Amino acid sequence: MKKIGIFILLVTFFACNEKLVEKPKNLIPRDKMVMILKEMAIINASKNTNIDLLTDNKIDPTTYVFNKFKIDSAQFVLSDKYYAAMPLEYESIYKEVDTLLNIDKERLQAFIKEKDSLKMIERQALKKKKDNLKK
Repeated sequence: MKKIGIFILLVTFFACNEKLVEKPKNLIPRDKMVMILKEMAIINASKNTNIDLLTDNKIDPTTYVFNKFKIDSAQFVLSDKYYAAMPLEYESIYKEVDTLLNIDKERLQAFIKEKDSLKMIERQALKKKKDNLKK
């Protein structure tokens, strides 16, 4: 009975370590994959708000990302499939994408806040100038 338990444990261990998908010859490196997925997330979000702008300028977001990173759709699909076959690695990639998106969001919010503050200062200076002219 003990031998059967050890056998099942060993089979399970080796089965879990078996790669389900072979590593593609032109695998996109992990860091580059993170940046591609980040860019795709941004572009997909922009499709919901600026679809007319993209359509008017005949921009296909996915093609844009592939051209920017000098990859093709087949290379992306094979690389994505490879990483997806390793759930912990895939989760780690998406967590990194999320972190980078949050950093960009915070930078953008800080920029908007600073821009709004500068506009307010300009308005106050203009109002003060007008008040001084009235006197």
